Amino acid sequence: MIEPQKMAETEWPEGDALRLALARGDRALGRIGPILGHLLSARDQSLFSDAIVARVRGMLIHLAWQVLRVQAEATGQKGREQFAAEHGEVLAEHFFASPLLVAHCHALALEWRLASGLEEEAALDPVLSPLMQTLIGHEDTQIASAAMAALAAQARFAQAQRRMELSIAELPGELLHEALLAWRAFNRNERSDALTRAEGKLRAEFDEGAGRLALLDRVVTSLGTGANAVLAIDQGGVALFLSALALRSGQSRDIAALATNEQQAARLALSLRAAGLKPQDVEAQLLRIHPNELPPQGLEQIGTREAAQLLAQGTAHGSGRGGV
Repeated sequence: MIEPQKMAETEWPEGDALRLALARGDRALGRIGPILGHLLSARDQSLFSDAIVARVRGMLIHLAWQVLRVQAEATGQKGREQFAAEHGEVLAEHFFASPLLVAHCHALALEWRLASGLEEEAALDPVLSPLMQTLIGHEDTQIASAAMAALAAQARFAQAQRRMELSIAELPGELLHEALLAWRAFNRNERSDALTRAEGKLRAEFDEGAGRLALLDRVVTSLGTGANAVLAIDQGGVALFLSALALRSGQSRDIAALATNEQQAARLALSLRAAGLKPQDVEAQLLRIHPNELPPQGLEQIGTREAAQLLAQGTAHGSGRGGV
């Protein structure tokens, strides 16, 4: 969960609109976690119909069911599904209390909202983007193979998001550990042989390198820093765009996803600048993502290195993938 450092607006040079906007945006990020945590823990969901909250809740409950199925097998329960159904809400409450798990699911929900919106408004396929289609047929077999693997993973992600689910195999490694710690608390930290076997199975079957996020990173890395098509969202698609933006701006991918919110336009602009795009190209991407919003002023006065420094000063990155 990101916690903005205390930055008084009076500390910025007078009239620097972009820096002020980043400071305001960072303060807004700090308020997201507590609010989202409260909404997730509320049992009467009729009072909170926001699609993002429902999606985050669905993903965390699905994670809980997957862990409980493994526990049921290890402890000799007769019905895996019944056991998961009986205890799923309780374990999910432990997941709701984890800022890191909540933040990651929130970022994925924002990613899917953006992908769905661009599919509806610009006919951009959330799975097979123009760039991904080109890469699949690339003459370099390593690039083509990486693209095919990422495409398959992206297709699974799209299917899961339509069901408001998240495979435990798609968690970053540190978040799998976080989930298992919450599961231990659910079991009152009991260390029976059966529970030890269950945890061992979950860890042994986990392969972070085979997950969607790792595969997308592999594609971006294979293209090198000179391939800016991956930072053109209408060419690379949302998934590759966010992975490239995170890698090239030095931020976590979760924060990169959060920067696509219209209230975080300053962060998105600085992220794109830090990733190496020219000011006019940054404005073009901002208009594709938020066609009804004016780009932040003063971007042409910020260099690539200064943009990266501002981003580093504005947000404590925590675990590297955490962030609301």
